[in-house]
Amino acid sequence: MTQDADPVESSARRRLRGLRTARGWSLDELARRSHISASTISRIETGHRRIALDQLVSLARALDTTVDELLAGADDEDVVIRPSRDVVRGITNWTLSRPDDPSGRIVAKMRMPAAKRRPDPRVHPGREWFYVLEGTARLMLGEREHLVEAGQAAEFDTMTPHWITGYGGPVELLTIFDRHGEQAHLRKG
Repeated sequence: MTQDADPVESSARRRLRGLRTARGWSLDELARRSHISASTISRIETGHRRIALDQLVSLARALDTTVDELLAGADDEDVVIRPSRDVVRGITNWTLSRPDDPSGRIVAKMRMPAAKRRPDPRVHPGREWFYVLEGTARLMLGEREHLVEAGQAAEFDTMTPHWITGYGGPVELLTIFDRHGEQAHLRKG
């Protein structure tokens, strides 16, 4: 028998399951990370058990989100995508995918200036893909430079030291990466 949950708890159950599956995690993997049994998590997700506050905190931490985000009601979702700006690097980001996207990938539009100096290369697990909407991107992969023009795309292993800037002016990209790429490239400034 399922619990008669309020709309906030029902939304939290959907978000919990969505975040878990977006990361490709089994119940056992989330159980290992949250220190809550897989059967308890299953009963929470299916509505056969109420969510206790201490469980909510542990699950949010394991899923790298906040309790607020898990509890946000469906009616509270803002459908307008607003840009965030990294003032230090001069990059503007529009995160186009939702945090609970089942694919586990992050889709973003990025506008970045041409670099005045060589950025520090980044390395993180995963693969990255981008499509140039406007301008020319300067992509450094290790010691190799690639100029990617509007209408062209690039895809690469992110364990190779890399950085991307505008070449000859700003560049606008549509990019897809995993959670590691999100942490490396979409930090708030």
